[in-house]
Amino acid sequence: MLLQLLANHPEAVVPVLRQTPLWVWGLLVALLALGASQLRERSAGLARVSLMPLAMTLFSVSGTVSAFGATPHLALAISAWLIAAVLTFALVARGRADGAQYDPARRLYRLPGSAVPLGLIVGIFLVKYVVGVDLTMAPQLVRDTPYVLSVAALYGAFTGVFIGRAARLWRLAVRPGKALYSLNGE
Repeated sequence: MLLQLLANHPEAVVPVLRQTPLWVWGLLVALLALGASQLRERSAGLARVSLMPLAMTLFSVSGTVSAFGATPHLALAISAWLIAAVLTFALVARGRADGAQYDPARRLYRLPGSAVPLGLIVGIFLVKYVVGVDLTMAPQLVRDTPYVLSVAALYGAFTGVFIGRAARLWRLAVRPGKALYSLNGE
């Protein structure tokens, strides 16, 4: 709905942005800072590398529930979210923790900088923002099964990527004999 409106009437972007509550922009700034912190090489413990996937999973689930929780499609939305999360996780977790290393003596990861977390964070934010505007402009969309499935699957896919990337790191910690080397052989 929002994307269609902006495609057909680009002048509508200013009124939409003006009607967005200020706290939304504060949240965006905080999320951008979190994502930007992932751009540089850093060290982190297991709890820290697990925190962002957990937080983004909660943000993703809350987006699904807040959009469809008061509708008869909640069970369908949660099912679509779960299926997309599991399938995406299965694809992403199989990969390698490119450039990441784990030091079991210090119990720390050395993580290369990456723009992927920033992109995922912005993606979840944009989906939540667009869905919020869509449902404000056209509340009947909560009864549109393809819309519900698409949104819930998008949220689930984001979760699967976040948790799949974390699983790659967790694997480094449970393979102590290979822990000082990244999974890609470096």
